[in-house]
Amino acid sequence: MMELLKVLVCMPFLLYACYADIKTRRVANEVWVAMFGVGYIFILYDLMMLGMPYLVRNVLTFAFIFTFVYILFQLGAFGGADAKVLMVISLIIPMFPDITIYGTQLPINGVPLLGLFAFSVFGNSVILTVVVPVGLFIYNLLNNSLKDNLKSPLYMFIGYQTPVSGLAEGHIRMIDSYSETDEGVNFGFSRSGTELTSNVIAELKGHLREGRINDSVWVTPGLPFMVPITAGFITAVVFGDLIFYLTMQFMMM
Repeated sequence: MMELLKVLVCMPFLLYACYADIKTRRVANEVWVAMFGVGYIFILYDLMMLGMPYLVRNVLTFAFIFTFVYILFQLGAFGGADAKVLMVISLIIPMFPDITIYGTQLPINGVPLLGLFAFSVFGNSVILTVVVPVGLFIYNLLNNSLKDNLKSPLYMFIGYQTPVSGLAEGHIRMIDSYSETDEGVNFGFSRSGTELTSNVIAELKGHLREGRINDSVWVTPGLPFMVPITAGFITAVVFGDLIFYLTMQFMMM
């Protein structure tokens, strides 16, 4: 029962973090402070019930997760909020929760060898992020002309087409960069893309009015990683570690 309560307590904070990340691409530190404040009750309870072995295990688990996410943060793999949520999760739920609901043991796929819950949440989130390119590909396949898809087949996995006339500032970037020449406006792939600032949008719309470009550009959404983390959290609780499961399936084959 206590393990289930830990999960249920974490969920509102994770869902709010998803909302904030989608809306502003920022999650206030107060969210994680509040999440840890509520979770601290469970930490004290486990410490009283399990004693020193729990404390040692919790400290070692947190140290591993902290080092892991700190390295990834320094490498620019994800933002500060993503690192902080994994650290807080590692404190509240250091190991896989043992939950039974109506006779069904969770996680369904069992506990992986390492058993570090936050680490599995991260691994799940990375795998679930793969769903986004697949979804974009299917969307483009159904909505674009064959000519547009064949012209930029790789773009189908990382973005979608949108009218220049409808562009507005937001959490999207244009996949291409562009330059003005005597012949017109040339577009070409750019690794960093083009930020759609008010000046860039005004310039593109000006080119559109002058007939120098078509009313369509490829843009890529900035997916907030908090969404896959939350999905990875739920998947870890219900199903287990996806990497462990896929590895075992591959070994059995």
